[in-house]
Amino acid sequence: MDLGIAGRTALLCASSQGLGYACAQALAQEGVNVTINGRDENKLRKAANALSEVGEHDVHYVAGDVTTDAGRAALLEACPAPDILLNNNAGPSAIQFPDTKPSDWRATLDGNMIAPILLIHAVLPGMIERKFGRIVNITSAMVTAPKPHHTLSAGARAGLTASLKALSLDVARHNVTINNMLPERFDTQRQEQMARAWMKREGITYEQARALQVKAIAADRLGRPEEFGAAFAFLCSAHAGYISGQNLHLDGGSYPALL
Repeated sequence: MDLGIAGRTALLCASSQGLGYACAQALAQEGVNVTINGRDENKLRKAANALSEVGEHDVHYVAGDVTTDAGRAALLEACPAPDILLNNNAGPSAIQFPDTKPSDWRATLDGNMIAPILLIHAVLPGMIERKFGRIVNITSAMVTAPKPHHTLSAGARAGLTASLKALSLDVARHNVTINNMLPERFDTQRQEQMARAWMKREGITYEQARALQVKAIAADRLGRPEEFGAAFAFLCSAHAGYISGQNLHLDGGSYPALL
Protein backbone atom coordinates (compact mmCIF):
# COMPACT_ATOMS: atom_id res chain seq x y z
CA MET A 1 0.00 0.00 0.00
CA ASP A 2 1.22 3.48 -0.87
CA LEU A 3 0.76 5.48 2.32
CA GLY A 4 0.66 8.76 0.44
CA ILE A 5 3.30 10.54 2.55
CA ALA A 6 6.39 10.46 0.32
CA GLY A 7 8.07 13.86 0.47
CA ARG A 8 6.48 14.77 3.81
CA THR A 9 8.66 15.92 6.70
CA ALA A 10 8.85 14.20 10.08
CA LEU A 11 10.37 15.14 13.42
CA LEU A 12 10.98 12.13 15.64
CA CYS A 13 12.04 12.47 19.27
CA ALA A 14 14.23 9.84 20.93
CA SER A 15 14.69 7.95 17.69
CA SER A 16 18.31 6.82 17.55
CA GLN A 17 17.38 3.35 18.80
CA GLY A 18 14.49 1.13 19.92
CA LEU A 19 10.92 1.90 19.00
CA GLY A 20 11.72 5.47 17.99
CA TYR A 21 14.26 4.26 15.45
CA ALA A 22 11.79 1.66 14.16
CA CYS A 23 9.33 4.50 13.51
CA ALA A 24 11.96 6.56 11.70
CA GLN A 25 12.91 3.56 9.57
CA ALA A 26 9.30 2.89 8.62
CA LEU A 27 8.83 6.49 7.47
CA ALA A 28 12.14 6.50 5.59
CA GLN A 29 10.97 3.45 3.67
CA GLU A 30 7.94 5.52 2.59
CA GLY A 31 10.11 8.35 1.28
CA VAL A 32 9.52 10.71 4.21
CA ASN A 33 12.24 13.23 5.06
CA VAL A 34 13.19 12.51 8.67
CA THR A 35 14.88 14.41 11.46
CA ILE A 36 15.87 12.09 14.28
CA ASN A 37 16.87 12.96 17.82
CA GLY A 38 18.73 11.55 20.79
CA ARG A 39 21.25 12.50 23.44
CA ASP A 40 24.17 10.40 22.19
CA GLU A 41 25.66 11.92 19.04
CA ASN A 42 27.57 8.75 18.10
CA LYS A 43 24.38 6.67 18.20
CA LEU A 44 22.57 9.36 16.23
CA ARG A 45 25.22 9.46 13.54
CA LYS A 46 25.10 5.68 13.11
CA ALA A 47 21.30 5.72 13.01
CA ALA A 48 21.27 8.52 10.44
CA ASN A 49 23.78 6.69 8.26
CA ALA A 50 21.64 3.56 8.36
CA LEU A 51 18.48 5.51 7.51
CA SER A 52 20.19 7.26 4.61
CA GLU A 53 20.51 3.88 2.90
CA VAL A 54 16.75 3.34 2.95
CA GLY A 55 14.75 4.78 0.06
CA GLU A 56 14.84 8.31 -1.35
CA HIS A 57 14.58 10.95 1.35
CA ASP A 58 16.59 13.40 3.43
CA VAL A 59 17.93 12.47 6.86
CA HIS A 60 18.98 14.93 9.54
CA TYR A 61 19.81 14.44 13.18
CA VAL A 62 19.81 16.67 16.24
CA ALA A 63 21.56 15.79 19.48
CA GLY A 64 19.67 17.20 22.44
CA ASP A 65 17.44 16.59 25.43
CA VAL A 66 13.78 17.18 24.55
CA THR A 67 12.98 17.86 28.20
CA THR A 68 14.97 21.13 28.05
CA ASP A 69 14.13 24.43 26.38
CA ALA A 70 17.47 24.32 24.54
CA GLY A 71 16.88 20.79 23.29
CA ARG A 72 13.43 21.59 21.93
CA ALA A 73 14.69 24.81 20.34
CA ALA A 74 17.42 22.88 18.52
CA LEU A 75 14.89 20.37 17.22
CA LEU A 76 12.55 23.06 15.96
CA GLU A 77 15.38 24.98 14.35
CA ALA A 78 16.36 21.87 12.39
CA CYS A 79 12.78 20.95 11.51
CA PRO A 80 10.52 23.99 11.98
CA ALA A 81 7.53 22.77 9.99
CA PRO A 82 7.06 19.02 10.36
CA ASP A 83 4.03 17.30 8.86
CA ILE A 84 4.57 14.42 11.29
CA LEU A 85 5.63 14.60 14.93
CA LEU A 86 6.60 11.61 17.03
CA ASN A 87 6.74 12.34 20.75
CA ASN A 88 8.88 9.80 22.54
CA ASN A 89 11.19 9.79 25.53
CA ALA A 90 12.78 7.35 27.93
CA GLY A 91 10.34 5.93 30.44
CA PRO A 92 10.70 6.60 34.16
CA SER A 93 12.11 4.11 36.62
CA ALA A 94 9.94 1.16 37.60
CA ILE A 95 9.72 1.78 41.35
CA GLN A 96 7.03 1.34 43.97
CA PHE A 97 5.11 4.44 45.06
CA PRO A 98 6.61 4.61 48.60
CA ASP A 99 10.09 4.75 47.07
CA THR A 100 9.37 7.74 44.83
CA LYS A 101 10.70 11.19 45.63
CA PRO A 102 9.33 14.62 44.66
CA SER A 103 12.18 14.97 42.16
CA ASP A 104 11.08 11.72 40.46
CA TRP A 105 7.61 13.14 39.85
CA ARG A 106 8.93 16.45 38.51
CA ALA A 107 11.36 14.72 36.13
CA THR A 108 8.69 12.30 34.91
CA LEU A 109 6.19 15.07 34.26
CA ASP A 110 8.81 17.10 32.40
CA GLY A 111 9.88 14.16 30.25
CA ASN A 112 6.62 12.36 29.60
CA MET A 113 3.97 15.09 29.70
CA ILE A 114 5.27 18.65 29.51
CA ALA A 115 7.89 18.16 26.77
CA PRO A 116 5.44 16.54 24.32
CA ILE A 117 2.81 19.21 24.98
CA LEU A 118 5.29 22.04 24.34
CA LEU A 119 6.46 20.50 21.07
CA ILE A 120 2.87 20.06 19.91
CA HIS A 121 2.17 23.67 20.86
CA ALA A 122 5.05 24.77 18.62
CA VAL A 123 4.23 22.75 15.49
CA LEU A 124 0.43 22.65 15.59
CA PRO A 125 -0.26 26.05 13.97
CA GLY A 126 1.71 25.09 10.86
CA MET A 127 -0.05 21.75 10.59
CA ILE A 128 -3.42 23.48 10.80
CA GLU A 129 -2.43 26.01 8.15
CA ARG A 130 -1.20 23.29 5.77
CA LYS A 131 -4.26 21.12 6.46
CA PHE A 132 -2.15 18.09 7.25
CA GLY A 133 -0.70 16.91 10.51
CA ARG A 134 0.01 13.58 12.16
CA ILE A 135 0.96 13.66 15.83
CA VAL A 136 1.74 10.34 17.48
CA ASN A 137 2.84 9.87 21.07
CA ILE A 138 4.50 6.73 22.35
CA THR A 139 3.02 6.31 25.82
CA SER A 140 2.59 3.01 27.65
CA ALA A 141 0.19 0.21 28.49
CA MET A 142 0.34 1.69 32.00
CA VAL A 143 -2.07 4.42 30.84
CA THR A 144 -5.00 2.00 30.71
CA ALA A 145 -3.71 -0.84 32.90
CA PRO A 146 -1.51 0.70 35.63
CA LYS A 147 0.68 -1.48 37.81
CA PRO A 148 1.97 -0.67 41.31
CA HIS A 149 5.61 -0.25 40.25
CA HIS A 150 4.67 2.08 37.39
CA THR A 151 2.85 4.88 39.21
CA LEU A 152 5.28 7.43 37.77
CA SER A 153 4.67 6.35 34.19
CA ALA A 154 0.92 5.92 34.62
CA GLY A 155 0.45 9.35 36.16
CA ALA A 156 2.36 11.47 33.67
CA ARG A 157 1.27 9.60 30.59
CA ALA A 158 -2.39 9.46 31.59
CA GLY A 159 -2.24 13.22 32.05
CA LEU A 160 -0.78 13.62 28.57
CA THR A 161 -3.45 11.33 27.15
CA ALA A 162 -6.30 13.31 28.69
CA SER A 163 -4.93 16.68 27.54
CA LEU A 164 -4.40 15.51 23.98
CA LYS A 165 -7.78 13.80 23.77
CA ALA A 166 -9.36 17.18 24.39
CA LEU A 167 -7.11 18.81 21.80
CA SER A 168 -7.77 16.12 19.20
CA LEU A 169 -11.46 17.06 19.15
CA ASP A 170 -10.57 20.61 18.18
CA VAL A 171 -8.07 19.95 15.39
CA ALA A 172 -9.55 16.96 13.54
CA ARG A 173 -11.42 19.27 11.18
CA HIS A 174 -8.07 20.56 9.93
CA ASN A 175 -6.88 17.05 8.97
CA VAL A 176 -4.61 17.01 12.01
CA THR A 177 -4.77 13.79 13.98
CA ILE A 178 -3.42 12.99 17.44
CA ASN A 179 -3.02 9.39 18.52
CA ASN A 180 -1.16 7.41 21.15
CA MET A 181 0.65 4.11 20.77
CA LEU A 182 0.77 1.96 23.91
CA PRO A 183 3.53 -0.64 23.60
CA GLU A 184 3.89 -3.64 25.86
CA ARG A 185 6.93 -5.95 25.73
CA PHE A 186 8.75 -5.11 22.52
CA ASP A 187 12.20 -6.63 22.17
CA THR A 188 14.26 -3.49 22.74
CA GLN A 189 16.86 -2.24 25.18
CA ARG A 190 14.04 -0.93 27.35
CA GLN A 191 12.78 -4.47 27.96
CA GLU A 192 16.28 -5.56 28.91
CA GLN A 193 16.32 -2.76 31.49
CA MET A 194 12.90 -3.80 32.75
CA ALA A 195 14.06 -7.41 33.05
CA ARG A 196 16.99 -6.32 35.20
CA ALA A 197 14.67 -4.26 37.38
CA TRP A 198 12.44 -7.35 37.72
CA MET A 199 15.48 -9.39 38.75
CA LYS A 200 16.25 -6.96 41.54
CA ARG A 201 12.65 -6.60 42.66
CA GLU A 202 11.81 -10.32 42.69
CA GLY A 203 15.22 -11.88 43.37
CA ILE A 204 15.26 -13.94 40.17
CA THR A 205 17.74 -14.52 37.34
CA TYR A 206 17.85 -12.54 34.10
CA GLU A 207 16.70 -15.61 32.15
CA GLN A 208 13.74 -16.07 34.49
CA ALA A 209 12.82 -12.41 34.14
CA ARG A 210 12.88 -12.60 30.34
CA ALA A 211 10.75 -15.75 30.42
CA LEU A 212 8.21 -13.96 32.60
CA GLN A 213 8.11 -11.08 30.12
CA VAL A 214 7.15 -13.47 27.35
CA LYS A 215 4.65 -15.31 29.57
CA ALA A 216 2.82 -12.03 30.18
CA ILE A 217 2.02 -11.67 26.46
CA ALA A 218 -0.93 -13.50 24.92
CA ALA A 219 0.97 -13.97 21.65
CA ASP A 220 3.66 -15.85 23.63
CA ARG A 221 6.48 -13.72 22.25
CA LEU A 222 7.95 -10.25 22.49
CA GLY A 223 6.96 -7.79 19.81
CA ARG A 224 9.31 -6.93 16.95
CA PRO A 225 10.23 -3.24 16.62
CA GLU A 226 9.45 -3.30 12.90
CA GLU A 227 5.86 -4.28 13.72
CA PHE A 228 5.58 -1.18 15.85
CA GLY A 229 7.11 0.97 13.11
CA ALA A 230 4.64 -0.31 10.53
CA ALA A 231 1.66 0.57 12.73
CA PHE A 232 3.13 4.02 13.35
CA ALA A 233 3.63 4.63 9.63
CA PHE A 234 -0.01 3.83 8.91
CA LEU A 235 -1.21 6.26 11.60
CA CYS A 236 0.90 8.90 9.83
CA SER A 237 -0.46 8.04 6.40
CA ALA A 238 -2.83 9.92 4.15
CA HIS A 239 -5.31 7.10 4.74
CA ALA A 240 -5.52 7.62 8.51
CA GLY A 241 -7.22 11.01 8.60
CA TYR A 242 -10.33 9.49 10.20
CA ILE A 243 -8.41 8.02 13.13
CA SER A 244 -7.77 10.49 15.93
CA GLY A 245 -7.87 10.70 19.71
CA GLN A 246 -7.21 6.98 19.98
CA ASN A 247 -5.03 4.78 22.19
CA LEU A 248 -3.66 1.89 20.15
CA HIS A 249 -2.51 -1.06 22.24
CA LEU A 250 0.38 -2.97 20.69
CA ASP A 251 0.71 -5.86 23.06
CA GLY A 252 0.21 -9.15 21.26
CA GLY A 253 -3.47 -9.21 22.23
CA SER A 254 -2.78 -8.97 25.96
CA TYR A 255 -4.95 -6.01 26.97
CA PRO A 256 -7.79 -7.61 28.96
CA ALA A 257 -10.53 -4.97 28.82
CA LEU A 258 -13.17 -4.17 26.20
CA LEU A 259 -12.44 -0.41 26.23
